[in-house]
Amino acid sequence: MYKAVIIGGSAGSFQVITRILSSMPPNFPLPVLLCLHRLKHVRSGFVEALSIKSTLPVIEPMDKEQIKPGRAYLAPANYHMYVELGNKIALSTEEVVNHSRPSIDLSFITAAQIYREKLIGIILSGANRDGAYGLKKVKDHGGIAIVQNPAECQVKTMTETSLKMTPVDHIFNTNDIIKYLQKVK
Repeated sequence: MYKAVIIGGSAGSFQVITRILSSMPPNFPLPVLLCLHRLKHVRSGFVEALSIKSTLPVIEPMDKEQIKPGRAYLAPANYHMYVELGNKIALSTEEVVNHSRPSIDLSFITAAQIYREKLIGIILSGANRDGAYGLKKVKDHGGIAIVQNPAECQVKTMTETSLKMTPVDHIFNTNDIIKYLQKVK
């Protein structure tokens, strides 16, 4: 039924992402696209840190890399990550958006345009508004919009802005996000 999951997060989201990735069934049928704000000058260690706990291979994709199910694709530091026709990833060093590169909004918007109603979009803890407009676009294209419960977030700005902008399908604590994804087919 679904074709992809996209998750955006910033400040306070690393532990949540780690818990989600460690709880995924090893035969998860979809690709997981991760757009996380991180320090642009730190080029190594992030993928390795996520990979230690993840049941899925965590990959920093190359430009034009084919998106495959059962893998987690992490937007590389200081690159925007887009989804293109043909189920491919495109990377760009265009201007920052919402003070960020990678921009969660750009990743979500392009994924929404490609996967439409077959996309699950999830916004986690974060310190700026990046991702709120992108989640709206996921919903506008018929996809499922999920926001981490702001009461659980270390930093609520991203989730609260998303809730103001979009009538989401679910507001979930981390455990509920995990349970939801474990049922995805």
